[in-house]
Amino acid sequence: MLLGLAGTAVAVGQAFCIAAALATALATHRADLAALVGFGLLALLRAGLVWASERTAVAAGAASRRRLRSDVLGRLLHAGPTALRQRHSGDLTAIVVDRIEALDGLYARWIPASTLAMAGPLLVLAAALWADPVAALVLGLCGFMVPVAMAVAGIGAAAASRRQFLALARLQARFLDRVRGIATIVLYGRAEDETAALAVAANELRQRTMRVLRVAFLSSAALDLAAALALVLLAIRYGLAILAHRLADPQTALSALLLVPEFFAPLRAFALAYQDRLHATGAADAMLDLPPMPEPAPPREVRTVAARGVTVAFEDVRLTWDPARGPALDGLSFRVPADETLILAGPSGAGKSSVIEILLGFVRPDSGRVTINGADISELVPAALSRLTAWIGQRPVLFASTIRDNIRFARPEATDAEVEEAAHAAQVTEFAGLLPAGLDTMVGEGGFGLSGGQAQRVAIARAFLRNAPLLLLDEPTAHLDPATEADVLDSLRRLAIGRTVILASHSAAAHDFSGRRLDLRQGRAVAAAARATA
Repeated sequence: MLLGLAGTAVAVGQAFCIAAALATALATHRADLAALVGFGLLALLRAGLVWASERTAVAAGAASRRRLRSDVLGRLLHAGPTALRQRHSGDLTAIVVDRIEALDGLYARWIPASTLAMAGPLLVLAAALWADPVAALVLGLCGFMVPVAMAVAGIGAAAASRRQFLALARLQARFLDRVRGIATIVLYGRAEDETAALAVAANELRQRTMRVLRVAFLSSAALDLAAALALVLLAIRYGLAILAHRLADPQTALSALLLVPEFFAPLRAFALAYQDRLHATGAADAMLDLPPMPEPAPPREVRTVAARGVTVAFEDVRLTWDPARGPALDGLSFRVPADETLILAGPSGAGKSSVIEILLGFVRPDSGRVTINGADISELVPAALSRLTAWIGQRPVLFASTIRDNIRFARPEATDAEVEEAAHAAQVTEFAGLLPAGLDTMVGEGGFGLSGGQAQRVAIARAFLRNAPLLLLDEPTAHLDPATEADVLDSLRRLAIGRTVILASHSAAAHDFSGRRLDLRQGRAVAAAARATA
């Protein structure tokens, strides 16, 4: 703001310098070197101020986006997967990426421009008042037209901008769904129909975007009209004064005319930045629906639990995802002593995955108590629960990076030797040794380039590297052929040594895991936990 105001003051000085140079040339047919040198120096100073102002604005916008993105991601991570199940991942991605990017102009341009739109014209008006009070009156009246016209246009622009963001979010979510299900769409011969539907959604977004631009051009046209009117009125006034031989000093007329563009320059920047404000308003609406961050809890007393390994206990735990579908867990109770294995068996919907999600901290039970080494899981710090737990699911989440980096994701501070040791324990080195760059071979997003069994071995290597005392396995051999399943289960048996393990699986081979078996039906234990032997 200060740099912009200084730039306006320098621009006023430039206007007086060039007016003095022109007046001298008209009167004496000679160049006013002092005025020209002053104009050049001020031009250099103004260029420096503009550069510094832009640089500062970019830094402010980047800092604001960084703060907002950190806040939004913190709220999403605290809410967890369960609270966000009803939100489309494409919509959440649009909030974290596109909508926060749209807020850049609010901090980088709109806030400085809104201040300069008031202070800048007042500074120029003061200079015009000193040169010619009538010119100052004309500038003031014409300048008053600009915010009035912008306010009228802004009402429609704000609504149009919100509708545009809504159409954009719908198109993103729809496109993401179609990309995920492209194989099914092609298999059922619906590719052309879905292409046509996407074209309709894209055309709707185009129309809404053009409506936003149309309203934006109205405010720009009002500004140009006000500037042209002020220039014409002053030109007519000074032209009539010249014809009547009542203009004694042409420098006054030249100064007033040259101040017209400088008077409207802050207002023009304000008009351009006004669209940034409208975009920011539309973008910020979606953030209001996100779960709020909780108030910081008072620090709890530090406790130590004398126990070897990790003991897990469920005590009359009840959990309902959807009242229409009934309870997922209905009074479930069991206990897993340290360093032992519990195999959860039962059909789909029996509650096996719900047990895993509670232990991961993704959801809290409606009633009952879940304890780890006697401490209620709800009282554990999330970071501490994370350090205690290693999880392997049906489909490992792999990133577009090297195999080594994907394993190190479990413990970023691990050394290369530790990563290689974990890869060897999970038998990753058996197939990685056949690849061009070994563990440094690049894989695609989602593990593209690896088979299902190889990707699962990378997940097992992560668990070896994490070395957590509690191991949660949720259908770890799903979608694998029998031979690969046997190899993966062999690696999991080695991983389970010295750890507390809870395994949820339909697989008959997985039920050969050494440990106790607990059969679940409709969220209840239907049989006492019996020991199974490998």
